[in-house]
Amino acid sequence: MGFAEQRFTVNLSILFTELPLLERPAAAATAGFTAVELWWPWVSPAPERAELDALRKAIEDAGVRLTGLNFYAGQLPGPDRGALSVPGAESERFRANIDVAAGFARTLGCRSLNALYGNRVDGVDPAEQDALALENLVRAAEAADRNGAVLLIEALNEPESPRYPLVSAPAAVAVVDKVNETSGLGNARFLMDLYHLSMNGEDLPSVIERYAAKTGHVQIADNPGRGAPGTGSLPLEDLLGRLHKAGYDGWVGLEYKAGASPSAEAFGWLPVEQRAAR
Repeated sequence: MGFAEQRFTVNLSILFTELPLLERPAAAATAGFTAVELWWPWVSPAPERAELDALRKAIEDAGVRLTGLNFYAGQLPGPDRGALSVPGAESERFRANIDVAAGFARTLGCRSLNALYGNRVDGVDPAEQDALALENLVRAAEAADRNGAVLLIEALNEPESPRYPLVSAPAAVAVVDKVNETSGLGNARFLMDLYHLSMNGEDLPSVIERYAAKTGHVQIADNPGRGAPGTGSLPLEDLLGRLHKAGYDGWVGLEYKAGASPSAEAFGWLPVEQRAAR
């Protein structure tokens, strides 16, 4: 299968960032895509209604579908890797964001909400952080469930995120299982980012075989460099084919860097007729 029949969605927090936020949905549509995803795009966990409405209108006017949204995750891009396990103000900001993010997603029919775990904090017992994380993830799962959505939990990579505790597929899936067991909802899923897992040196065919059934979303970038498919050495077409054969039929997020060229020129690996979601 490879690339030909995938349902691709463009991450507007890493691509088209040379444009203002409100212009990016239309730029993705002009490039031939019909689906987009976003990290939490505001500094505030609870922006003004006018800001939310403006982004919603930009997405609707562009005729694209919002397929995924992150909860508030601190300064991203930047030093933070989430807020939900960080005691104090950051955890409170995450909680304040839960209903805001879920409500915004609901208005656009978005059915996937990603919750980054957060970095380890000096002087704080990791067990304390993990207990806080579980409590906040259950809250997020409950909010997602009210929307008929899934809660995604992602593994990052240790070289770029050395203080992030979920730096392997088994570590992230263990949290998925614990959230599902605690909430009783069963709507937590693994976000399988093939770039991050490859940076960790994981056996990607084995990860796919073991965890495809627990995967709610897939993201790709080539390695090294986190560029477009074909700029590195990852066999992404083969890996996506393996995922399909293993039963995954969800969205594939394009979460890679465009490099020095404008983002509109970063999709040459994918024929225009294959960019619209099927």
